Amino acid sequence: MDHLWWQTGVVYQIYPRSFQDSTGNGIGDLPGVISRLDYVEELGVDAVWISPFFTSPMADFGYDVADYCDVDPLFGTLEDAERLIEEAHERGLKVLVDLVPNHCSSEHPWFVEARASRSAPRRDWFVWRDPAPDGGPPNNWLSVFGGPSWTLDETTGQYYRHSFLKEQPDLDWRNPAVIEALQDVLRFWMDRGVDGFRLDAVMLGGKDLLERDNPPAHSGSAHKAMGAWDAQEHVYDLGDPFILEVFAGFRKVVDSYVAKQDLADQVAAVIPPDRVLIGEVHQFDLEEWATYYGGAGGAAGAGDGAAGGAAGAGGAAGLHMPFNFGLFKTPWTAEGVREHVETIERVTRDRGWPNYVLGNHDEPRLTDRLGEDSDRLAAMLLLTLRGTPTLYYGDEIGMEQGEIPPEQQIDPWGLNVAPELGRDGCRTPMQWNSGPHAGFSTAKPWLPVHDNRAFRNVAVQLDEPNSLLNLYRRLLKLRQKHQALHRGSFRSVDSGNDNCFSFLREAPDAPGHFKRMFVALNFGDEVIHVVTPGPCRVLLWSHAPGEDLNLVEMLRLGPKEGAIAVVFG
Repeated sequence: MDHLWWQTGVVYQIYPRSFQDSTGNGIGDLPGVISRLDYVEELGVDAVWISPFFTSPMADFGYDVADYCDVDPLFGTLEDAERLIEEAHERGLKVLVDLVPNHCSSEHPWFVEARASRSAPRRDWFVWRDPAPDGGPPNNWLSVFGGPSWTLDETTGQYYRHSFLKEQPDLDWRNPAVIEALQDVLRFWMDRGVDGFRLDAVMLGGKDLLERDNPPAHSGSAHKAMGAWDAQEHVYDLGDPFILEVFAGFRKVVDSYVAKQDLADQVAAVIPPDRVLIGEVHQFDLEEWATYYGGAGGAAGAGDGAAGGAAGAGGAAGLHMPFNFGLFKTPWTAEGVREHVETIERVTRDRGWPNYVLGNHDEPRLTDRLGEDSDRLAAMLLLTLRGTPTLYYGDEIGMEQGEIPPEQQIDPWGLNVAPELGRDGCRTPMQWNSGPHAGFSTAKPWLPVHDNRAFRNVAVQLDEPNSLLNLYRRLLKLRQKHQALHRGSFRSVDSGNDNCFSFLREAPDAPGHFKRMFVALNFGDEVIHVVTPGPCRVLLWSHAPGEDLNLVEMLRLGPKEGAIAVVFG
């Protein structure tokens, strides 16, 4: 069956505050993003995911939404958002909006109304509880951003729940009216042409109905230190199975939705269900993670590559893709990565289409985590595996974690819990050139630009044939060109070397394309020789700009080097 765009495409995340400032106030905005769409198109990705730009008091830089259906003046106007969608589409780019359904801002009219009195019409859109007998919070749940996940509202004498800041009250997902309102938000943005949604913090929408205390932690389950949050096993305050029903409802709206302009044009019958729901799911038990696709056979793009849209016999469809953050926790070794990838292949076989992530706005920069010598290896891995890759802006030029002096830190997680948890360093402005403020703004940026901007920027790397940026461009072009790389099957190949992860991507039914592609990645620090699965011609080396026109049956790979070859015979 045909694959949908989000199965064969590559997603590029843009953090709008840091991509391009068009007004000279030091903060990126939507017109700035529009001005850089040509760059994104020429990079070779297929979709842009735009982090929140909704009306917000910015307590958590847009992840505290005061109006889901309007644009904060800091970023522009609703008309700017519509123009961004239109101009992206003109360039063949899809647009994903970052929806924050777990919580809203304490300044959202919904919460303002709810906290007015215990009898307020929208009181039950949020979670309110009487104090415990000692006057304290009703249970021991913790906020990710420090302290209890309950704040006492002096006006009404009850606590309200918040998984993050007290300025981010949790919406009650057990209330059908809340879910209907969130579905209306999906419809609002689909009417404006968006192609899908990234759903923020969705595991936290599922809390235990009985609100039982979490037990003390026995071992850390996250991929990094989380501060005081690590003191508990989060058994009851996230991931309750009832949220799968919520996802099924979202999925039904997205799969069946026809925009108003489509109805007016009377073309509803031929519109494919090609919008996508991607959820932020930090679940490192991969068997549990796979349940977020919905019932077996119920998610689009099962293991055989079928696009499928409707629920299958295994149950209701869930998210099209729960983000797979497993590589953040996987040892950066050939054995560790191979084991993770093979597990993903197994757990998604009857559920949905795989995906991989190596960077985003919440994580230290890829270069800092894996080391500069692994930049190219990471690019080769991410863009050749079976599944949808997501790139984070700046990773294509090897942007490093910004060094933010303590007095300049502004991320609430770092300020409230521990400075080392602050995410400012991975959100520094995009480095476009070696000019003032790296071409991001004409004014002092909201976060300082990295000191290496003079040599680590887009302009310099575009002019250097063997730069990291040009490797990404060649990789993305190769991936688009050959079906074996963007929709073919996956099979690990034993290279005979413990430091090499090698695999075959095959698309035997792809006329006019290379049908068998061999990928070999050396995770070690020594030169290795890899036997190929047949006569090969190398199409792309990670450390050299040209092809190798010779037929070979063995590859010589330097330290942290990779190669992609077409297999003949």
